Amino acid sequence: MSNILTTGELTAHEQIALANRILYQQHVVDAFGHVSMRHPTRPDRFLLSRNMAPAQVTAADVLEFDLDSEPVAADSPPVYLERFIHGEIYRERPDVMSVVHSHSAAVIPFGIVKNTPLRPVCHMSGFLGRGAPLFEIRCCAGESSDMLIRNRDLGAALAKSLGDDAVVLMRGHGSTVTGATLYQAVFRAVYTEVNARLQSEALGLGEVNYLTEDEARNANIANDGQIQRAWNFWATLV
Repeated sequence: MSNILTTGELTAHEQIALANRILYQQHVVDAFGHVSMRHPTRPDRFLLSRNMAPAQVTAADVLEFDLDSEPVAADSPPVYLERFIHGEIYRERPDVMSVVHSHSAAVIPFGIVKNTPLRPVCHMSGFLGRGAPLFEIRCCAGESSDMLIRNRDLGAALAKSLGDDAVVLMRGHGSTVTGATLYQAVFRAVYTEVNARLQSEALGLGEVNYLTEDEARNANIANDGQIQRAWNFWATLV
């Protein structure tokens, strides 16, 4: 256990394992998807599970990667094909300390329907700000890719599309959510899915009254003070 880093009451490895289970219990990930955390003492590295279903991740499954998204250990087990999502965002965004990639079902329609961006409809999703940008993989991989971010160039293109936002949609694929902490990234991933469901329901009823930029910003500030409450509750459910 000496190689496991301590962050708060749980080790960083244990927190990532718990985050995976929370995201599964909250219907953000299923057999696919992953969550990472920037290394607590080495900003040029990050922690991410080996290639496996999120609900089954334990602390022992968490590996250390460099920013080229390659495992540090020479004898690494199989790793996620899309680990480059994480490495390139960490490289581009020094402020990001955690990344969640998922295929959450309610979010995907907003990446494939033109002229209907994902925008905040409730105070819990103020982090969406003006709306989530869209990454179009055809712009850098042509029209015959498998839709996966399977190399550094595609990861860098995704990070560019993300820009300074918290969430980026991926056409026909899902979304990637970032946070200044692991807790914040998980919170945002959960409420990105919630917002997508609510927005879809509202669009079916009529014209939607979205949060203004000021409302979204102030709601986001207020919610950031309550993230631990949500994490502690979700942790009791897994």
